[in-house]
Amino acid sequence: MEIIGAEGELVDVLVPVRFTLGRQSSLAPEGGLGDDGDQEEEKVLEEVDEIDPTFQLMYLANEGDLEGITELLDSGVNINFQDIDGRTALHIAACQGVADVVELLISRGADIDPTDRWGSTPLADAIHYKNHNVIKLLEKSGAKPLMAPMHVLTAREIPEYEIDCNELDFSESVVITKGTFRIASWRGIQVAVKELQEDFMADEEKVNAFRDELALLQRIRHPNVVQFLGAVTQSSPMMIVTEYLPKGDLRAFLKRRGALKPETAVKFALDIARGMSYLHEHKTEAIIHCDLEPSNILRDDTGHLKVADFGISKILNVAKTVREDKPVTCRDNSCRYVAPEVFRNEEYDTKVDVFSFAIILQEMIEGQPPFSTKEEDEAATAYAAKERPPFKAPHKLYSHGLRELIEECWSEVPANRPTFKQIIEKLNAILKHFDHKRRWTTKRLKCFHLEAMWKKDHSHSDGSSRSTSSTFR
Repeated sequence: MEIIGAEGELVDVLVPVRFTLGRQSSLAPEGGLGDDGDQEEEKVLEEVDEIDPTFQLMYLANEGDLEGITELLDSGVNINFQDIDGRTALHIAACQGVADVVELLISRGADIDPTDRWGSTPLADAIHYKNHNVIKLLEKSGAKPLMAPMHVLTAREIPEYEIDCNELDFSESVVITKGTFRIASWRGIQVAVKELQEDFMADEEKVNAFRDELALLQRIRHPNVVQFLGAVTQSSPMMIVTEYLPKGDLRAFLKRRGALKPETAVKFALDIARGMSYLHEHKTEAIIHCDLEPSNILRDDTGHLKVADFGISKILNVAKTVREDKPVTCRDNSCRYVAPEVFRNEEYDTKVDVFSFAIILQEMIEGQPPFSTKEEDEAATAYAAKERPPFKAPHKLYSHGLRELIEECWSEVPANRPTFKQIIEKLNAILKHFDHKRRWTTKRLKCFHLEAMWKKDHSHSDGSSRSTSSTFR
């Protein structure tokens, strides 16, 4: 535009304009880009050849034109030019998800963390629009994430469980369980750390799930449930820190050991049932695990089991039911252990965990996963069709009502499945039978041993000995 200068002459003045093609800033307010809503100053980019070279750069970044961008940069155009909103070509390319343009701009010296007028960076924009390839490129180049979505404004608001991320040492970190957790060192002890990945930060559903899991873990204290130690919520990436159990999970143990002795299986089942009973009987709201399967059950130093990983758990008032917002997929859960009512996207309650428990208990005795010859989705379909994994182990391994308990727990009708409190009572009764049998067998072996020793000590010179079996029997 032209204005009248000090000497009365007309002077050309460059009016700041904004780039508006394509996706906009992830932090821009709804309802327009300008604070005053005035759109008259926005430049309409209709003819590329007629616009200012700096805006041409942003336009070509929007279009993914590598050759045109290279030509402009070679001509001396400022790669870090910012429009009236503080947006750069790297912001635009990150929004659009054009990874090759992002790579080119970075290689030519683009600032990696410029902020627009709302405080958004190219990485924040890429996260918001879920452009995963761009996220990886920016992170590899040193881009810094924005503050965590659970950040509070005052020190008084910081949760009591907050852990300073600088206290966590990942120098010797290894991935454990299903890849969800990894080992770290914290205040001289080993801990398990679950991270909320950077590309999840803009996913409100995942952030809310993380928040819900934190709220749940704070309320849980039981010997058969993994202990929550704290969390990182005031910096990114956010993390949940729990006790580390070096003996690994039940899945790895079963893969290594195969079928367990019935007595061992029942003892393990009691550990699981006690932890689950605590969750289901939790006051004032019951907790449904929803993903009870061997890799979410960990072994402690004493060989006892603890229930872990509450990422998709549900909290509900006792006697009420819940329903998934969308159908369950085998990416979300291990479908070999999912109750049929969940797979059918029906309303469900705590009894879904009882179904999963039955499958786990049978697997411990059989020594192989349920429907091991089927794919995961095929196993879930079989459950929905009222099929159950076959009993292949000898009948004696399911004695004293063990098989009947499993069949009751995986009943097609959820209401017919027992509670974990009832399961504990039945498992204790079964364990008594095994203990009695073991003590009886031990006593018999001891008697035979004593009898053999007595015969050896009191044998006659002619090699004969009197029978004393009745004495020791």
